[in-house]
Amino acid sequence: MERLVLTIRRQLKQHSVLGECGAEAIHRALLDRDIEELPSIRTIGRILARSGALDGRRRLRRAAPPPGWYLPDLADTEAELDSFDIIEDLVIKGGLHVDVLTGISLHGALPAAWPKAGFTAKIAVECLISHWREFGLPTYAQFDNDTRFQGPHQHPDAIGRVIRLCLSLGVTPVFAPPRETGFQAAIENFNGRWQVVVWSRFRHRSRADVRRRSDAYLAARRVRASARIEAAPPRRPFPKRWRLNLQAPLQGCIIFLRRTDASGGVSLLARYFHVDRLWVHRLVRVEVDLDADVIRFYALRRREPKWQPVLEEVKYKRPQQRL
Repeated sequence: MERLVLTIRRQLKQHSVLGECGAEAIHRALLDRDIEELPSIRTIGRILARSGALDGRRRLRRAAPPPGWYLPDLADTEAELDSFDIIEDLVIKGGLHVDVLTGISLHGALPAAWPKAGFTAKIAVECLISHWREFGLPTYAQFDNDTRFQGPHQHPDAIGRVIRLCLSLGVTPVFAPPRETGFQAAIENFNGRWQVVVWSRFRHRSRADVRRRSDAYLAARRVRASARIEAAPPRRPFPKRWRLNLQAPLQGCIIFLRRTDASGGVSLLARYFHVDRLWVHRLVRVEVDLDADVIRFYALRRREPKWQPVLEEVKYKRPQQRL
């Protein structure tokens, strides 16, 4: 019977008008031959599988890249990154509006959350300063492309308060690519957990109630993650005599993660840059080096996370605008 099944399969594959040679087609051919003790379709499928006569291909699953793969020292656990995001439009019964600035470190899973009535760039800067004074400075700080983090999008070369804060402290700001999954996974996961554990579990009467329960949750989570926090890359101490000067000349590097368009170009800082006409619809890491007055574009591939060649370098002299 097995030899007959395989023979019919070969015949169907060569001569079938419909081009069908699977288990169902073989079962129909056996029915036409009036075979006694006809095997079921599942049995025929097992015969084909056992004989290696299946044409289907299994999906090739590749290992996921390491956390922070798009920054080499971050992937090698030689640097730490803090991710920040804003949970918006939460409402306490009675109409009290609540927004929450949240943060989580990549390697140490150090959490942070600030429930407030609303957020501006100025309030976000104050929260970041208080967090980094208490726990130290990371190498990178990652954000989405919200104007409160990045600055206004309608003006070319605009640099907002949060970027200026990071650069003045020697922290490299990193901006995730728009509409891409994975890069903000850690902070999005924390946002969901915070809403389940803090926001949805209780009936809050005021923003103070939300802050009190949030602080208790953060303290307990830091205790549970204490071993991981201690094993994470060291954080730099916050400078003692530092003062924020938003008008100081900008120094350091700003990183944008972007995906090229059909022409191999990307948009950032309200400008358009041609990168590589052969590198279309692909990820790139864009480093705006304010010290060297140059923008470097690096190719990124999740399949080969350590392969990050320079695609293009562009001279860039940012005008020293006042905030």
